[in-house]
Parts: sequence; C-alpha cells; structure tokens
Amino acid sequence: MRTILTLSIALWITQSFSQSLYFPPTGSAEWAALPPEELGWCSEKVDSLIQFVEEKNSKAFIILKDGKIVVEEYFGTFTQDSIWYWASAGKSLMGVMVGLAQEDGYLSIEDPTSDYLGEGWTSCLLEEERLITIRHQISMATGLDDSLEPVGSIDNCFDPECFQCLAAPGARWAYHNSAYRIVQDVMEEATGTTKNIYTRVRLGNNIGMSGFWVNYIFYSRARDMARFGLFTLARGNWNGEAVLSDTAYFNAMTHSSQPVNPSYGYLWWLNGKPSYMLPGLQFSFNGSLLPEAPADLIAALGKNDQKIYVVPSLGLVVVRQGESAGGIAPAASSFDNQLWQRIMDLECVTGLEEPKGTRPDLQVFPNPARDVITIKSAQPLRELRVFDIHGRLVRIITGSGSGQQIVGLQGLPAGVYLLQVMTDMGVAIEKVAK
Repeated sequence: MRTILTLSIALWITQSFSQSLYFPPTGSAEWAALPPEELGWCSEKVDSLIQFVEEKNSKAFIILKDGKIVVEEYFGTFTQDSIWYWASAGKSLMGVMVGLAQEDGYLSIEDPTSDYLGEGWTSCLLEEERLITIRHQISMATGLDDSLEPVGSIDNCFDPECFQCLAAPGARWAYHNSAYRIVQDVMEEATGTTKNIYTRVRLGNNIGMSGFWVNYIFYSRARDMARFGLFTLARGNWNGEAVLSDTAYFNAMTHSSQPVNPSYGYLWWLNGKPSYMLPGLQFSFNGSLLPEAPADLIAALGKNDQKIYVVPSLGLVVVRQGESAGGIAPAASSFDNQLWQRIMDLECVTGLEEPKGTRPDLQVFPNPARDVITIKSAQPLRELRVFDIHGRLVRIITGSGSGQQIVGLQGLPAGVYLLQVMTDMGVAIEKVAK
C-alpha cells in the first residue's frame, strides 16, 4: 500500500510539474518567448553572455525557462533552420530511445546483448559474453577493452576482435564508443525497423522534433535539441501526455548507473556527484563534474562542445551547437564551467545590501506567488518594503508586530521583487517572483 501511495505521489508531482511548463506546438515554428528582464536578468549580463558564446565558435545558443525561449541566438551564416550534428550528445537521445523500446516490449535492458547480435559478437568466451547486457552498454560498463579504439575516433570497429573482455561487466567504467554504438544495432534488431523511423514515430512526432541519424550520429536544428531538452525537463512528458511513461526507467537513466563513475547514468552525464571520470582516463576526480553549475544538472555532451543541459530545479534547458569552444574533448570541457559561471551570474545586483550581523530566519511562501505571500519569522515583524528588480521602492507595509503576516501583491506587474523584512533581530532580503 505504501509503495502504491509513493508512486501515486511521485506521478502527481511529475504531472503537476509538467503542466506548469510551456510546450511549443508540434508542426509549427511558434514558440513563446520570455524577456530576460522578467527573470531579473540584467540586459548587460545577457549581452555579455551572448558575446562570450559567440567568441567561443558557437553557431547556435538557446536558453529555455519553463519551456519558453529567453535567449535564442545564431551566429555567422547559421540560422534557425541550419542543421548540425549532435556528436555524443546523441548518446542521451539513444538512451531515451532504448527506454521507449523497452516500454514498447521490444527488449529489456537486462537482456544479454547476444540475444540480438548473436553469439560471437565479441572475442570473449561465450559464458563471459552472455554476461554483457544492454544495461551495461548504456552505462558504459561492459568491461570490454576500450584501448582498442582511439579516444574520440569516428572510425569504429564492430568486428569481434575489437571487443575483448578486460573486466567483468559492471566492474569497470570506460567511455567506449563502439560498445555504445553497437547498441543502436541492437535496437534496430529488436524493433525490426531503422532507428530513423523509430525515433521519428515514437519520439519526434510526439514532441515536434525533427532530425535524422547518419552513421550513428544524429543531426538536427538547435530548436530540435531544445525540444528534446524540454521533453527531458518534463520527465518524459509533452504537454500533459506521457511519451516515456516508464518512470522507473527515466529515474534510472538520470541517476548513477553504476558505482565506478557515479556521474554517469544511462548515456547521460550527471552533475553534483562526489566524483567523476572522463573519456579515455581510468581514474576518478573528486568533486562535481561541473562545480559552477547547479547540482541537479544533467547533460547530453558531445565532441566539440555540442551541449544540452537540463536543470530541473531552475526549469532551465540550455542548448549550444558549434565548433570546438577551445580544446578538443569528447564530452565535458572547460567551456562547461565557463558558461555556467556566467549563466548563474545573470541576475541583477542592486544597491540593496543586508546589514552585517544577525540575519532573521524567514519563511516566505508561496514563491512564486499570485496575489499574496505569507511571511513567517521567529521575531516580530516591524516593517516590510518591496523593491522592484532595479532597486526602486514600490511598496511599504507596516509590520504586524507578530511572527506572521500576509502581504498583498495585487496591482504589481508580473516579475521578480526584493522583499526587505525588518525585525528586532535585524534585516533580511528575500527574492519573490510574481
């Protein structure tokens, strides 16, 4: 009973979050926009961010907030309709497609890969080969020897002699491109159709995403990447409809898939973990993959800095297409932290400062709010002031003298405000969105 209740609550939370998002219509170029100013982002910082992205050899750059376009820029001769490759960011797309194939009953990720490719697809002993499952492939934990393939190589070898057992499946993590790419062949064998047809029919048509696979690489417009990111932000849903309804698979895909590299899910990179590994290296780095980014960020990362970042806590999807931003890297690069350092600093800084000393402990809810907010404090509330994001005083309210007060926001336009609360213990400033 407890399990059923827990699943019901999780489903309700997922559906409620999905319904709060905006979804652009399928089969249309229409896409609602949200001015950066409404998020409290300073125009000069947004301009500086765009300049930075352009200087880093970018061709397209998009930021979505709750599904709406806040930033959309194209550089040089690149346009909204230009096609570009995803590189290894397409791995995350394939991670979703494998989940859809499992949901449709074509395969189970616990199946041995040899069920679909036949015995002898590796040079391992047959009893060793049978231990390699689809889950090991999408976790990069097959135990096969990745040293037979140069890091970042586009020339993959699928001959049995190129697949040699080095460790037990699950005991070793390695960014092994050929072992991943052959899972695309597994999916085609399981579904009985091409990955292009299955991707278009099962996913693309449902979320309005176009694009195509060529030689194991996906190509599309930047907005198609953004649609895929929004679908991921909505946890497999689109405009109230469950496209990937297998929540257990989605959760497993976006959480650590094995203990060796906790920063890797099912073909997705994960931030905020205690350690991470990188392609071509067999040792762990302590700390988060992208320390400048939110801890709950998940990412589809491709060579030459093809990026899809998804941040559920902030409702953000960020897309970048282009040439290398500096230094060739198959996945994560220095560009990631440089970019997120700027994104996390987009908010305007006003002249308002909290006085040094004791800061009152406040609760302000709901936030975002519609017409009223409630303030709770351990100390009596003496005075409340509301400033707009530019630091202009828009409202002064006499405190209730108690530890709780309801403040009306009627008559104020939608946007971000700074609430200055004065108590006997000092002054606190809280950000409130309407």
